[in-house]
Amino acid sequence: MAARGNVPAVSISVADVVTLLDERYPPETAESWDRVGLVLGRPEREVTTVLLTVDCVPETVAQAVAVGAQMIVSHHPLLLRGVSSVAPSTYKGRAVHDLIEAGIALYVAHTNADKADPGVSDALAGRLDLMGLRPLVPDGFSPTTGIGRVGRLPEPMSLAEFAAYCADRLPETVWGVRAAGDPERTVYTVAVSGGAGDAHLADAKAAGVDVYLTSDLRHHAAGEHLADDGPALVDAAHWATERPWLDYAATALRDALDLDTVVSDLVTDPWTLHAARSGLPR
Repeated sequence: MAARGNVPAVSISVADVVTLLDERYPPETAESWDRVGLVLGRPEREVTTVLLTVDCVPETVAQAVAVGAQMIVSHHPLLLRGVSSVAPSTYKGRAVHDLIEAGIALYVAHTNADKADPGVSDALAGRLDLMGLRPLVPDGFSPTTGIGRVGRLPEPMSLAEFAAYCADRLPETVWGVRAAGDPERTVYTVAVSGGAGDAHLADAKAAGVDVYLTSDLRHHAAGEHLADDGPALVDAAHWATERPWLDYAATALRDALDLDTVVSDLVTDPWTLHAARSGLPR
């Protein structure tokens, strides 16, 4: 890091970044199946620039190299499931080799970042200006942590207006935003859960909200939920619901360690085309 005036520069290491992130997103709060924390990188290596991404893929590794980052903080794990090879001929192996050869460390904060306060769903709620937040599914670590958030909009609006509001407030993707329910239904109280959230449809109904915003909703689960008088649904692209958290994590790194941070806006959502029949709402 550059010195300021006569004050000598303070070197920040990979281990220092890990310590800070582990404090904000305790690994012990992650789900048992998850794989979080430092994935690769020598703890003693100096860090001046960090790239924050939703996904660690070859494209975002190349971005890290381009911006001169020594470390990537990724939301999604690169090695969530067991692998028998990291040969560069494989997709994950290519990313691993690119990281090691460029001397870039990788840290993952996944379900532990989902549950944190502030975490992934706080950032998503913040994009919608939701007020009076509380966890959708408390986790027992503290009254303010857990999966998802419940809050209220600044003012009521119709479901159709809310869907358009979400499309305007969330990062843009080809997937966009779709909604299920009566377009004229008034919505005021909102549950949000960044990432795949159909496991918490029953929790959204129990919370008594008017609408539930999440990602990756399945056909049958959504249909049965609505038939059972559950709240209206808004389904946005997975990447778009988690991208806002990167800004929160970047601010934490800048404020605490005075690091240079770069937030990746490279859209890693896999869907690249969207088409609707002429005359239908898009």
